[in-house]
Amino acid sequence: MSIERTLIVIKPDAVRRGLVGEIISRFEKKGFKIRALKMLWMTREQAEEFYSVHRGKDFYEELVKFASSGPIVALIIEGDSAINVARQMIGVTDGRKAQPGTIRGDYSLSILENVIHASDSEESYMKEVKVIFTDTDIVPSY
Repeated sequence: MSIERTLIVIKPDAVRRGLVGEIISRFEKKGFKIRALKMLWMTREQAEEFYSVHRGKDFYEELVKFASSGPIVALIIEGDSAINVARQMIGVTDGRKAQPGTIRGDYSLSILENVIHASDSEESYMKEVKVIFTDTDIVPSY
């Protein structure tokens, strides 16, 4: 068993559509523990830092604008193989191609407005979590 933490960001489109509770519920029903939870409106600077891995790509500006277009809900979940399991639960980036039963497959409307983000590695988690949470925001394991 490999207990890990990962970052989940429920994006502005999902918040506007009232999907926050449904999405969080899926992770809880899977058995993940929530270690931090926060609603915020990302500034442009936060969105630029968060998506810096995509800087220079043709979709970067549109992604930053979208990410800072409304409130998000961010959470840190913890559980066995959290990074890989969460990524499987959310589905492929383009929600139009995501399998039914995945979060994106069930709720995503496009490749940009794809409802949710989950860190894809331990390294990404460590970088991304610092954009949203401070150490005192995170509840220790219990």
